[in-house]
Amino acid sequence: MTLNRHTFHAAALIAALALPLYAHADPCKVEISGNDQMQYDKTELSVPATCKEVTVTLHHTGKLPKEAMGHDWVLVDGADYQAVATAGMNAGLANDYIATADKHVIAHTKIVGGGQSDSVTFPTSSLKKGGSYTYVCTFPGHSVMMHGVFKSG
Repeated sequence: MTLNRHTFHAAALIAALALPLYAHADPCKVEISGNDQMQYDKTELSVPATCKEVTVTLHHTGKLPKEAMGHDWVLVDGADYQAVATAGMNAGLANDYIATADKHVIAHTKIVGGGQSDSVTFPTSSLKKGGSYTYVCTFPGHSVMMHGVFKSG
């Protein structure tokens, strides 16, 4: 009986100590992963309207190099994602498959390969309140499977 009570108290203490770690997570910083099967692990990302800026971190959980299975995270107006992906194919890996000065691109990470990560921080002032935004991977051919919805507010 005493052992069970001590086990219970130890578990409660561990849970109480861990709670502040989760309670103070920054809601303006979000993470997403891409893998070697051309998939993001999330189909939707959202941040509260109180965020003045957003940081998105992309992790590539696969093993293949960026030349073979690179991923990026590119934020665009919902209607523009396919045009941005198509234009990016001609830009090449050296330009992270983003056409130079593409005004449709709101924010983007670099292309990363297996085991790599990259982050992008952008102001929410560049987003329209209630706007429809899409994130997409612009590596050639990936946009068909690798896209999702981004919501702010």
